[in-house]
Amino acid sequence: PVDDPAAAKAYAASALAQRGWEASQLSCLDTLWTKESEWLTSATNASSGAYGIAQSLPAEKMASAGTDWQTSYRTQINWGLDYISSRYGTPCSALNFHYANNWY
Repeated sequence: PVDDPAAAKAYAASALAQRGWEASQLSCLDTLWTKESEWLTSATNASSGAYGIAQSLPAEKMASAGTDWQTSYRTQINWGLDYISSRYGTPCSALNFHYANNWY
């Protein structure tokens, strides 16, 4: 796995803009995914098996975004932003849910 948190964050910033989300959403996303994975592509939760930057559970769900889901921060971020968008609407809404429930 390629762990490059700085590159992953830079990619996420551009992906947020492409989705029409305000730049302020990046600080929420950064807080959320720093808590979840430290922006590491290879992050694995030892107790649940959640995997990747967005901590997908099960990990294999990310395959819907690309076959390189285990090693590509781009694929993981695309999947994670799709998940956030469909379930919470925005990264800040996902972060608020996380604060209330300690998961998202």
